[in-house]
Amino acid sequence: MKRRYIKYTAVSLLGMSSVFVSCKKSFLQLNPKGEFSEQSYYSTPDQAFAGLASAYDPLLTETGGIDQTYTDPRGPLNAASDDCYAGGGGSSDTPDWQLWNDYQLTSAAGPQNGYWPINFLGVSRANTILSKLSGVPGLSAALASRYTAEAQFLRAHYYFDLERLFKNVPLITAPLTPATIYNQPQAKPADVYTQIENDLKAAIPNLPQTVITSESGRVTQGAAIALLGKVYLYEQKYTLAAQEFAIINGTPGGTTPGYGYHLQASYPAIFSPDNKFNSESIFEINFTNTQAYTWSNWDAFKGSVYSEMIGPRNFGDAVYAGGWGFNPITQQLHDAFVTPYDGSGVKDPRYGYTILNMDSLAALEHTTYQASYQNTGFFMVKYAPLTKYLSTQGTNILNYPNDYIEIRLADTYLMEAEALLQGGGDASRAAALINAVRARVGLAPVAATMANVKAERRLELATEGHRWFDLVRWGDAPATLAFKGFKSGTNELLPIPLTDLAATKLVQNPGYAN
Repeated sequence: MKRRYIKYTAVSLLGMSSVFVSCKKSFLQLNPKGEFSEQSYYSTPDQAFAGLASAYDPLLTETGGIDQTYTDPRGPLNAASDDCYAGGGGSSDTPDWQLWNDYQLTSAAGPQNGYWPINFLGVSRANTILSKLSGVPGLSAALASRYTAEAQFLRAHYYFDLERLFKNVPLITAPLTPATIYNQPQAKPADVYTQIENDLKAAIPNLPQTVITSESGRVTQGAAIALLGKVYLYEQKYTLAAQEFAIINGTPGGTTPGYGYHLQASYPAIFSPDNKFNSESIFEINFTNTQAYTWSNWDAFKGSVYSEMIGPRNFGDAVYAGGWGFNPITQQLHDAFVTPYDGSGVKDPRYGYTILNMDSLAALEHTTYQASYQNTGFFMVKYAPLTKYLSTQGTNILNYPNDYIEIRLADTYLMEAEALLQGGGDASRAAALINAVRARVGLAPVAATMANVKAERRLELATEGHRWFDLVRWGDAPATLAFKGFKSGTNELLPIPLTDLAATKLVQNPGYAN
């Protein structure tokens, strides 16, 4: 299967009205074949597939949004947490990240200008393809069923992110006309969550358990089950969450029947570009270094720009290429690894695969690097720009092949353990899940407690974009993020973008001025 998608032009609010323009190479890839109107499109199975692929595309978006800046979700989320700072070249470098790092967000400026339009664009594209599939000539019932399930998953995914970030959002499940875009009210969060659940439950039976290699990155049944479990967890429906996760997790430390998931024996191998879509990967967003993109392809990059962003400034050796110094690791995260929660007094073995001590490396090699803004001397390893992966095409620093595994098995192990403990479930199974994650890196067992689940999630999943969401849903953010200026009752949510408050029915989130 060749990889392709169709680019939409967002018109006004939420990207809800759209027009087909030319194709561009990316996640499900095809050579450009001209321009089409929506009315004349979807007349062949191939066009239906291209429309579906366009609904995947916002997952890969690293630049753009309302203010046309860097929008990779990991960067701002890491900056907002106690894992990392914003960093970069200075206090005004990529302001959206800086504002969330310092909790100085306003309705006019902040990462909401990326998250809001990109996720709603994804909703729009999913709605469009869902409205068209039943009328595509020659599209088999089997393909129509699978494409429908994929689009339902994608709509649920985009809405789940919108709910977690904004809470008060319009619920739109069909294409809008320009006349109706500005009349969309915000829905009750419970109604949005119900729609997310319904989309995922409808999708699961019609998705494949596994996909062939050429289809890697497309949604599977396991991804939908895992996301449904995560949705239930965030809704505090703990028994239901544990049931869904158990399907994916199987026997802790074993291989899940039907899906083939199992923990990788080597922790660093999870994140290696040479080991994409490995046995621990449940839902993975694929980046490539084979496309010759340059700065002229802004808003179209499909290599990992984030890898370049987090590398040390003005540095390069046989292993690590240089970068722009964003998301330096905090001293707090460093200390959590060096003095781990289990009381062993031994540095956690995941440290060296999570944190690069740049000061030590520079001293060892008798060289220097440029300290970035908020420099701590500690840099990220999991998505690091390694010299051997520099692209030979286009602007090489914009085309790293480092994927983002958004949901992986160790994550679902720990979420099931949490659901069991919070919902009064099987504590012995919770302990087995936690300790399977620890045993993989040679650590001794710990008791099944929520405190240990929280600590283990921080160390196992550090810098993967989960920490801020965890702190907020646990109610720990005000205390843990006080050193960054987190304000309780306000900063649990992002503000609605100012541009979408004008001439609409939208109401700003609490604590933010219009």
